[in-house]
Amino acid sequence: MGKEIIVSGIRPTGNLHLGNYLGAVSNFVKMQHEHHCFFFIADYHSLTTHPNPADLHQNVRQVLVEYLACGLDPEACTLYIQSDLPQIPELYMLLNMHAYMGELERVASFKEKARTQPNNINAGLLTYPVLMAADIIIHKATKVPVGKDQEQHLEMARTFGNRFNRMYQQEIFPEPYAFNYGKELIKVPGLQGGGKMSKSDGDNNVINLIDSPELIRKKMSRAVTDTGPTEPNTIPSPAVQNLFDLMGLVSSQDKLSHYQERYANCSIRYGDFKKDLAEDLINYLAPAREKIEAISANNTLLKQVVERGKEKAIASAAKTIKECREAIGFRSF
Repeated sequence: MGKEIIVSGIRPTGNLHLGNYLGAVSNFVKMQHEHHCFFFIADYHSLTTHPNPADLHQNVRQVLVEYLACGLDPEACTLYIQSDLPQIPELYMLLNMHAYMGELERVASFKEKARTQPNNINAGLLTYPVLMAADIIIHKATKVPVGKDQEQHLEMARTFGNRFNRMYQQEIFPEPYAFNYGKELIKVPGLQGGGKMSKSDGDNNVINLIDSPELIRKKMSRAVTDTGPTEPNTIPSPAVQNLFDLMGLVSSQDKLSHYQERYANCSIRYGDFKKDLAEDLINYLAPAREKIEAISANNTLLKQVVERGKEKAIASAAKTIKECREAIGFRSF
């Protein structure tokens, strides 16, 4: 079987955290050597929230730096900035001509945004799935790494691609499907007693790759626990189990076993537990922080990466747009 074409993007709205690092991004690093991968920074998508121009540029730069520090190789994959490709807004416009109000208004994410931000229900929010579809099918992707919350958007990408094919009686776009990580996907727990590490629960729920040692210690000191076990062999509460799971990812097995035994015999001291976990997190992330600092200081490298990614991505996107324009009837005299 030939290599799959895989497309994935990230909105430049904040720093990568440990959950990203051990989860999706670690899989991207593997995928780039096994498939034809296009990874992009989705700066167009961020415009629905009207970011400050200076913040937007800095956020794009930071995401680029952190992706490179995590191991994405511009020679092994195509890493680019969404707004560098004029073909994306052109395909977005072409797909919009065959996207209908009713189907867009029924999208779960749009209904949620309309409920939570009634003063900013802009057209970009309504047509967000169309832009996402353009991002995917511009490279004729067959696989897309997405979470459950994005599966409806991926279904719509198939809908728009198939509709275009039928409308113009051409087989331009293949159907993209979700990329399944299977058992390889590591789920990193958060610090505030809930489920996975996610910024939707606030910055104190995550350990960012660029967090200083002092900040990591502060966040860990505030990590949610409970009143402690009162009987031997008590099952840990979800919040405490989260911390055990986190220790299992970054600490030695001996240390994890030590604290599990302390919990089982009711002698655990959460203060010591969290201090030890904080130091292990600091040591675990030190190489990533050092790479981020070095890459961030190398403007020449960043410019080269962006230009190379733009060149490769445009070469792919231009072929698709040429086929679309010819199918529609836009031809030179």
